[in-house]
Amino acid sequence: MPRGDGRLSHDLLPGEKGPQDACGVFGVWAPGEEVAKLTYFGLYALQHRGQESAGIAVSNGSQILVFKDMGLVSQVFDETSLGSLTGHIAVGHARYSTTGASVWENAQPTFRATAHGSIALGHNGNLVNTAEMAELVAALPRDGGRATQVAATNDTDLVTALLAGQVDEDGKPLTVEQAAPLVLPKVKGAFSLVFMDEHTLYAARDPQGIRPLVLGRLERGWVVASETAALDIVGASFIREIEPGEMVAIDENGLRATNFAEARPKGCVFEYVYLARPDTDIAGRNVYLSRVEMGRRLAKEAPADADLVIATPESGTPAAVGYAEASGIPYGSGLVKNSYVGRTFIQPSQTIRQLGIRLKLNPLKEVIRGKRLVVVDDSIVRGNTQRALVRMLREAGAAEVHIRISSPPIKWPCFFGIDFATRAELIANGLSVEEIGKSLGADSLAYISTDGMIEATTIAKPNLCRACFDGEYPMELPDPELLGKHLLETETQAPSSADADGVTTLTAGVGGADALRRP
Repeated sequence: MPRGDGRLSHDLLPGEKGPQDACGVFGVWAPGEEVAKLTYFGLYALQHRGQESAGIAVSNGSQILVFKDMGLVSQVFDETSLGSLTGHIAVGHARYSTTGASVWENAQPTFRATAHGSIALGHNGNLVNTAEMAELVAALPRDGGRATQVAATNDTDLVTALLAGQVDEDGKPLTVEQAAPLVLPKVKGAFSLVFMDEHTLYAARDPQGIRPLVLGRLERGWVVASETAALDIVGASFIREIEPGEMVAIDENGLRATNFAEARPKGCVFEYVYLARPDTDIAGRNVYLSRVEMGRRLAKEAPADADLVIATPESGTPAAVGYAEASGIPYGSGLVKNSYVGRTFIQPSQTIRQLGIRLKLNPLKEVIRGKRLVVVDDSIVRGNTQRALVRMLREAGAAEVHIRISSPPIKWPCFFGIDFATRAELIANGLSVEEIGKSLGADSLAYISTDGMIEATTIAKPNLCRACFDGEYPMELPDPELLGKHLLETETQAPSSADADGVTTLTAGVGGADALRRP
């Protein structure tokens, strides 16, 4: 049932921004295929990357249609809506907001009319030069004396507006393909883009390659997606990754690849830890195998005298398997997960968050009673999940609870597509490992080392972004007041003002001004 505000989904934890996955993008060029349904199933495979809204845009060669709404992919689309989306090109998006509020206007794909037709675009990532991009949009040539209006309050709409509004030296409007090499080098931050005009599917990835983006082949077409698992779901074969700093264009003339910037790889290590599906491959390395190896290394670095290894399902399971294998302690199922409750990592608000954890996990009392447990999880952000979990396990009769984490302490916010809020909200910021363990009520707590985590991925350390663990960001960040989720919000949502032409001017985003400075 829709709520009073028209949204399809009911959040367990409303009202507070919490850490959350990056978005999922999917695109297909396949004449003769049901591209909307292919995109639907591709987004279904990427649902873990964003659950606030979903959308699909299609082109039949003469016009682009966009259908999007708040909610899960399965809530937004049905046979009727998918049947109305006919064409040979499609772009899809599953969103979680990292810039801009969770409202329909910010659902993607974003859409813009151009002098040559129109453009629809989906974005996975987050930009760090949003204020600069807004100024570039305000400076675009005026149509009928009015400045270009930004309908949404996210960074994606700014990129879409810039791609739609470029002109050459004589003032002649450029096509999307002509505009992209001019616009993309100006975009700073993490971006894996999938976009389209009436005739061509495009994909582009930032020079650091922070978020994944892959290319696949259908019998009669091409697919681009955030993860290889989405290719598997639609029966596409993996061809290669979209390279950092590369743009690919696909149409009836085939596939064209160009480089708009020099590649400086800095893939997000948290994709291997938590974000990506375990059946996905990133940079040639399987995510599941990486997580199992993290567990093995964790067991060697932080052994425990215990009777049973259990996981916090599902994200902690591969590392728990590795921990049990390396330690020789039996692995068992100690917790039952309700699959129909959203990931607690994703949910926003504090008291209900702990209730949400109890709705999500229930201990198997007969398995854990009297046992000394090693509980393996992938990460600790605020500590709410683990604190409630320790309490539940003790109430169920566990003799001891030893927490083992297959990533290092998270101490720094992410500005590249994961909604780790401010440093003040991160439990590892300001507390020692021993103090965190006491706060959680555990008998002991240990994290894997940064080097152990990185070595488990088999990716060279200089080629990974690990800023949330060590504060070393892969690019220069702007002044803190120009960072923040609500930087582009209107007056009713965050401080802003408009000039005589109605162009929104920017003030500091809520939560952004001291995101790095907070203790």
